[in-house]
Amino acid sequence: MAQSALFTPLQVGSTTIQNRIVMAALTRNRSSASIPNDLMREYYLQRAKGGAGLIVTEGILVSRQGSEWQNASGIWNQPQIDGWKKIVDAVHGAGSKIYAQRSDFSQLAHVGRAAHPQAPEQIKAGVPVYAPSAIPARGGKFRFIEGQPGYVTPIEIPDPAYFINLFKQAAMNAKEAGFDGVELHAANGYLLNQFLDSSSNKRTDKWGGSPANRCRFVLELLKAMQEVWSENVAIKISPAVGYNDMGMPLEETIETFGYLLTEADKLGLAYVVLARYTELLDPEYDGKRNATPHDVLSTYAPFLKANNTPIFINVGVTPSEAECLLSTGKVAAVQWGMLWLTHPDLARRLREGKPLDNLLDGLHIYGAEGVDDRIGYTDYEEARY
Repeated sequence: MAQSALFTPLQVGSTTIQNRIVMAALTRNRSSASIPNDLMREYYLQRAKGGAGLIVTEGILVSRQGSEWQNASGIWNQPQIDGWKKIVDAVHGAGSKIYAQRSDFSQLAHVGRAAHPQAPEQIKAGVPVYAPSAIPARGGKFRFIEGQPGYVTPIEIPDPAYFINLFKQAAMNAKEAGFDGVELHAANGYLLNQFLDSSSNKRTDKWGGSPANRCRFVLELLKAMQEVWSENVAIKISPAVGYNDMGMPLEETIETFGYLLTEADKLGLAYVVLARYTELLDPEYDGKRNATPHDVLSTYAPFLKANNTPIFINVGVTPSEAECLLSTGKVAAVQWGMLWLTHPDLARRLREGKPLDNLLDGLHIYGAEGVDDRIGYTDYEEARY
């Protein structure tokens, strides 16, 4: 049976999406030397045809220096813009919308201290690994670097305004590519999250110290994005996630993210994504987990009530739970990641009551040396009709 609340239209910024079934950003590492290609176009088009109301692209890197992975896509030069435009046009042709996380919203990202000086793209960039403070993250695995060397001590960013300008240029490039908006990636231990977290941000200037100062970088980025995109700017946060060595005590976590959302709510954003806790994103360091598990929806929704910023929920949501959250007005939409990865026709399956029975090809999520890039990417079976 169709999930009725899932299939109602929603105003997102200046655009209307056909349903509340959103595809979350999923890193897949299938670009050609950071340039989006025809295989990526097929991947996104499959999911647009499968009924996604809104597609958020994989994290699109705002600079070569901000890359952690080989074959991750960027948006800092014209060939990349042109490659994304082909994807955006295909998604629009199939009736879906796309944000860039930079696609139909694009998701914009920079990994900060999660990069490595021996990573191929970092070598090409010819600059050090930068972060808010000179504090290395624990752990770190790089599939393409021999010996799994782990993270290094980064160089403290001299002037964060430089990175704000990088993101603003990326937002302008995303607009040229035809996206409907941008989602700022402030989650999972990457650069923006590193500014927010007191364990990775020990600055003593206006960009560190108090919650207000640690939130300054992200809030200034949102304002810079809005200079380009107006109301078509969103943000994703993960207050309960310990990935990439993040984590603060609960009281400090709520104080920090509560301040961030109170101020973000005043800006008139398209939406805010709240990523829930999962052990998959809370690895152990020295035998202990870093994150502070708590209910992000009930904790942070009150901070977004003054101007009713739409809330999207992400991580581990079942279809029946999504229906309940939507029908009671607790969220405006649901972002799914892995279900869209394994079911390119996810929305059609939900509408028609088809089973979600494709198994994840965990060996080829990010591709593999010498293996056809379509495997685990565009070869998932669609339901028989």
